[in-house]
Amino acid sequence: MPSLLIVDDEPNIRASLEGALGREGYAVESAASPAEARTRLREAFDVVLLDIRFPGASGMDLLAEIAAAAPETVVIMMSGHATLEDAVRATRLGAFDVLEKPVALERLLVLLRNATAARALRAENRRLRPAAAALVGRSPAVARLLREIALAGPSGSRVLIRGEHGTGKELVARALHATSPRREMPFVAVNCSAIPDELFESELFGHERGAFTGATQARRGRFEEASGGTLFLDEVGDLTPRAQTKLLRVLQEGELQRVGGSRAIRVDARVIAATNRDLERVIADGGFREDLYFRLAVIPIVVPPLRERSDDVPLLVDHFAAEIAAGAPPRAFRPEAKDVLRAHPFPGNVRELRNLVERLVIMNPGVAIGAAEVRAVLPDITVTPERGDPARLADAVRAFERRQIEAALAAEGNNMTRAAARLGLERSHLYKKMKQLGCAAPADGG
Repeated sequence: MPSLLIVDDEPNIRASLEGALGREGYAVESAASPAEARTRLREAFDVVLLDIRFPGASGMDLLAEIAAAAPETVVIMMSGHATLEDAVRATRLGAFDVLEKPVALERLLVLLRNATAARALRAENRRLRPAAAALVGRSPAVARLLREIALAGPSGSRVLIRGEHGTGKELVARALHATSPRREMPFVAVNCSAIPDELFESELFGHERGAFTGATQARRGRFEEASGGTLFLDEVGDLTPRAQTKLLRVLQEGELQRVGGSRAIRVDARVIAATNRDLERVIADGGFREDLYFRLAVIPIVVPPLRERSDDVPLLVDHFAAEIAAGAPPRAFRPEAKDVLRAHPFPGNVRELRNLVERLVIMNPGVAIGAAEVRAVLPDITVTPERGDPARLADAVRAFERRQIEAALAAEGNNMTRAAARLGLERSHLYKKMKQLGCAAPADGG
């Protein structure tokens, strides 16, 4: 039974909401002021319905306190005269949504169902691996993403997640699984770009003994491994035309055959796919099947790049510093250091930021990290050549190319193949360019 606290100074509103929500199965308590609510909030609540304005007090202040002290609690703001500015501020402070008074019960019940799903997601986010940075933040972009996950997760429909490298698409897929009725069943992740075309059927659909040379025993494919749960197809846009056709047939028919087998096996796995490619453009160029796209993109979700949620950078820095400290006191980052990081575009998104924070912590032992330490390792993107000086222009171009290459390598974990793809170059061309610019090749080479 979800627990709910109503905080409003109007007795009639408190009584009306308490009665209506109690009949809907909620465990409801109420408070007439933020001060009284602070006493009640010593106990945990799933959801708080909070008025924006009180005599001599502001609901916004209490909202900020709840967001800091109880981040898993979902707060829905209410107001009879809220402005757009109020709504934006409330969202930035962490509100799930803002309701206008008088509150329509039907609308409130829908919102509460979504809010309790969002709370489950936030709780799961804390349990999931520490790299859950796609969902860390209070920006409107993250609030929108959380709402979309809360709605799509329980639906059971197929989802296509789109986003740049390093934005956290797999984390979003895991969050969708965690908020679905399949949460207790397996979550199986497959990197489609890493499967050779000739092994695609065996990998996803399995094979029977003797199906091909080396098949000494039968093997279940990823679809069967994910039975009852979720199958996550990462980088689905990299599938070959042949693999796309095979996948489409399984999604259409709801059953598969192992390689070398004749028995039809029913498929019971929710498919969530992800891509960093513009699939509409790829479809227009003939590189991806439109019918497969529509099968996968029942619900599309876009994970925002870090540059579109730069206000979250300070929170992410603290998140990563605590993660790296592994239970010890985390390294302090001064406000000016966070300002420098917030101004950087981070082409590698949260993955690049995490790597940078780890580098700063390791290379600056025992000191609070300031702007100077950050600038020492952050690529300078502000170089502007003076007009009319070809030598300076050439130097600036070389410096720019070096920075782009270094940023791509950092974003891709020093993997040369992926860094070349990110830059739109052949791997051999990237090696040649790095040699021309005097860049050191990574140790493992990728």
